[in-house]
Amino acid sequence: MSDEREQFISDEDEELKRIKEKKLVRLIKDEEKRKEMGAELIHVTDSDFNEIVKKHSLVLIDFWASWCGPCRALAPTIDELAKVYQGKIVVGKLNVDENPNTAESFKVFSIPTLIIMKDGCEVDRVVGLVPKNHIEALLKKHLG
Repeated sequence: MSDEREQFISDEDEELKRIKEKKLVRLIKDEEKRKEMGAELIHVTDSDFNEIVKKHSLVLIDFWASWCGPCRALAPTIDELAKVYQGKIVVGKLNVDENPNTAESFKVFSIPTLIIMKDGCEVDRVVGLVPKNHIEALLKKHLG
């Protein structure tokens, strides 16, 4: 009887070990996904723009430049939206001075310009410094 009990405990320990390992792998994957879609802004470039918008179903791209006063004024709002919509929307920033090809291909002639991409296609655009609730209304429209 003692051998059976020891075997049962040993089997139970192995099963617990497998469960813990499986859970750890899932937690690591969830953390990677959270970071990928997380509150940190993605710095988008000409070379990775297409990959980013194809990889994620809903992306908000902020076209900006460091010398642009309204862009700097909008930056805290963009940061906040990235945190609020963490895991639902990927938020990226594209510096138009460093990445002129993407800005030109999307005909971004004024900044700040926010472009909402859904499934790789532009679905909405906001030009200029606008209130947070205006941007949120557009995001919610495309989330629903």
